[in-house]
Amino acid sequence: MQNYDLDAINTRIQADSSLIQDILNEAGKIIVGQRALLERLVIGLLCNGHILLEGVPGLAKTTAIAALAKTIDASFNRLQFTPDLLPADLIGTLIYDQQKGEFYTKTGPIFANVVLADEINRAPAKVQSALLEAMQERQVTIGGTTYPLEEPFIVLATQNPIEHEGTYPLPEAQVDRFMLKVKVNYPSHTEELQILRRMTTEEIPEIQQVISCEDIIRLRELTRSIYMAEQLETYIVDLVCATRAPDAYQLDELSPLIEYGASPRATIFLAIAARARAFLSERGYVTPEDIHEIGMDVLRHRIILSYEAEAEGIDTENIITQLFSKIEVP
Repeated sequence: MQNYDLDAINTRIQADSSLIQDILNEAGKIIVGQRALLERLVIGLLCNGHILLEGVPGLAKTTAIAALAKTIDASFNRLQFTPDLLPADLIGTLIYDQQKGEFYTKTGPIFANVVLADEINRAPAKVQSALLEAMQERQVTIGGTTYPLEEPFIVLATQNPIEHEGTYPLPEAQVDRFMLKVKVNYPSHTEELQILRRMTTEEIPEIQQVISCEDIIRLRELTRSIYMAEQLETYIVDLVCATRAPDAYQLDELSPLIEYGASPRATIFLAIAARARAFLSERGYVTPEDIHEIGMDVLRHRIILSYEAEAEGIDTENIITQLFSKIEVP
């Protein structure tokens, strides 16, 4: 068991929480509202986890990611995914130099600290496969040679849930590699009025770089040191296991609705994301509220529903809500 000095952890978190607030404040110069979205992006940075944003066009998904990237002293590449995209357009390729009579490697846009994969579900299977290696192994293979990707490396992807023409549904294996799947919703009336005024009459402010790659790597180590009680570790395992065997948790009504439950990767991501959520709350320990706050985004893309659930109009969020309400909190 790891030894925890809560006072020391809290002191470090208090000292470094200003960096997190600086990121949120700088991105907030461009993004109106959407505080939860920005916090999820920061959690991805703290957890070394990739994030998938899903929402209809015009909700500032791409703008939010670009704003976050500008706050970091790091390389950033945006790649617009299209049906005619090739793996070489993503990872790079070998090019023949006629004068020297030899091949050299031309690296692609995946070689960046922050990669925006815009409309990721428009890319064909071969591109998805190349991206999968980069996301999971944090390396790419070009012409038989493997190249490691520089840390920090995070993929922030967007997809449109309502447009299906010219799209390729993401394979389950790839969806599972995303730590969070965040649903982006419409702004409130007040927020939309503020968007109107800011974008049509005001000069858009410049976003300042407020954090370095070295800071991010250091904050990741601090995030992993945040204390989680054994009871909460057991609670996380119970939540995930209940998606696979509802009957064992007296959730018989869920059994016919779930085809496949969440993988152990969900357990790992939920634990580390809950720690990051505690960090954002400037606490050196995890509470059940942290798990509930981030749990929906960790689990919503990892539960495969049965035909019966789809026929009844039940989605994964209904299932997760029932898990949270019926599995006892320690």
